[in-house]
Amino acid sequence: MGNEPRHSADTGRAEARGPADSCPAERPGADPAVMRRLAALLTEIATGDRDAFTEFYRSTHDRVFGLALRILRKPAAAEEITQEIYLYVWNAAEQYDGALASPIGWLMMLTHRRAVDRVRVESSASTRDLAYGHRNLGRDHDIVAETVGQRSDERAVVDCLGTLTDTQRETLALAYYGGRTYAQVADHLGIPLNTVKTRIRDGLKRLQTCLAGSVADA
Repeated sequence: MGNEPRHSADTGRAEARGPADSCPAERPGADPAVMRRLAALLTEIATGDRDAFTEFYRSTHDRVFGLALRILRKPAAAEEITQEIYLYVWNAAEQYDGALASPIGWLMMLTHRRAVDRVRVESSASTRDLAYGHRNLGRDHDIVAETVGQRSDERAVVDCLGTLTDTQRETLALAYYGGRTYAQVADHLGIPLNTVKTRIRDGLKRLQTCLAGSVADA
């Protein structure tokens, strides 16, 4: 549809169209005229109308950000999710189906799903998740998975993840918990592939050291 609006950031996989189970919907008593206007704006956005997108963004941004913030409890993360949602709207407005949900209901469904996915990525610290990417990292990094398996203590993993730098933790989360290849992580973060490999290698070494200490203290 051309260049993305400046409100946007890189987004992941496409979202489903229907209402999400147990997903917050629009407030009771939503103004039908407002919903009709938002639906019309989505139709215009699907044709590449940037003015329609700007109006839609300004009319709905607070609702999307508010839901993301309630789920994530981190303003920066909530803003990232918000930008991802609006990039999706810009690229896939034609997928909106008024027979399935109102425009606000659709937005809330998209936001709820994306925010919950982020929570799952950030909170996942199981042995299975750590071992997922280690198979391609060599014997030194396999020790990390082995140490976790020996201890069988997810709390230790969570604590040790906290010893990583923000960049190491983010890169590991994208590669292992997010299921992305190194090349995809590099593209997502906008950094060289070698930098991704270095961050992961150094992060796993730090995890190995921390977990080894946890086992010794047990």
